[in-house]
Amino acid sequence: MSSPSYSLFAMGNPLLDIQVRNGEALLEKYTLKSNDAILASESHAPIYEEITSKHDVTYVAGGAGQNSARAAAYVLPPNSVVYTGAVGSDDLAGQLRAANEREGVDSKYYVVNGEKTGACAVVLTNHDRSLVTTLRAAEKFDKAHLSSPTIAPLIDNAKYIYVGGFFLTHGIESALLVAKKASLAGKVFVTNLSAPFIPQFFKEQLDSLLPYCDIVIGNESEAESYATAQGLPETKNLAAIAKYIAASPKANPSRPRTVVITHGNQPTIVVSAENLENVKVFPIQPLSDSQIVDTNGAGDMFAGGFVGALILGKSTDEAVEVGHKLGAMCVGQIGSQLKWPKENVL
Repeated sequence: MSSPSYSLFAMGNPLLDIQVRNGEALLEKYTLKSNDAILASESHAPIYEEITSKHDVTYVAGGAGQNSARAAAYVLPPNSVVYTGAVGSDDLAGQLRAANEREGVDSKYYVVNGEKTGACAVVLTNHDRSLVTTLRAAEKFDKAHLSSPTIAPLIDNAKYIYVGGFFLTHGIESALLVAKKASLAGKVFVTNLSAPFIPQFFKEQLDSLLPYCDIVIGNESEAESYATAQGLPETKNLAAIAKYIAASPKANPSRPRTVVITHGNQPTIVVSAENLENVKVFPIQPLSDSQIVDTNGAGDMFAGGFVGALILGKSTDEAVEVGHKLGAMCVGQIGSQLKWPKENVL
């Protein structure tokens, strides 16, 4: 029996987002920044119990890579996207599977028996979101899963492979395995800088992955963190940072690297190694305050929409506009979600 064929193979940390609004007091209590993403330390451990017992919370299927997989599925035909990552043997994993199934993503999780599925406390203040993640089962992903009879053919058959930057905190060997496969086979490998702490504290892992990356996506704070970690002279010049990443050495030079830097409600910047001096700038359609409900996941949805559009054969310019539309759609919802029934964004 032949294995199913998906256009996009995505890998990341499957998480259940636990969202709380008006979280100013939580930011102060747990020393959190209003617009940031961190891994939970021991001092943050009580936040999950506190928000679920003392606040009105919303549960949303999350994890940046999983969000992007769902966004790609939003624009692609059915049975186009498959996603893997590690979950626990609990009800939360079932909730994530059900959410993916509803939105057209096939879940091929690695199940860690006896562990809990990862969670992310999402503390919302005004239009900002602070993410505090406890990985739990997600950081126990086994590289051998990628060589299993179930998963290996899915990687081989995919045209695009997407691995989020958060996965590099524990899974660089797995990320390199699929990245090298993609490079050798001429597939398109995409990664996301994901959060400022990734280029800052996981510089070695990111540096080892970059030669295999055909597309790198990030936002302004992540790009600035990357520039600082690399010792670049200009840490605020997004175009210069994008050029530097695009021009970095590449294992498969036949496909020039493309770098995409979003900047909230400011224009998105795109640079290709094919022509470093041609910095493309894409304005954002402004939204009023009343249209912005929750910014959590907007960047993930942009990334998924961008990749999904490329898979459909759209140009880079067209793909950016699709990403913008999904990002704008996401900020109008509670949590990392899109509108249903689907709207045509192509």
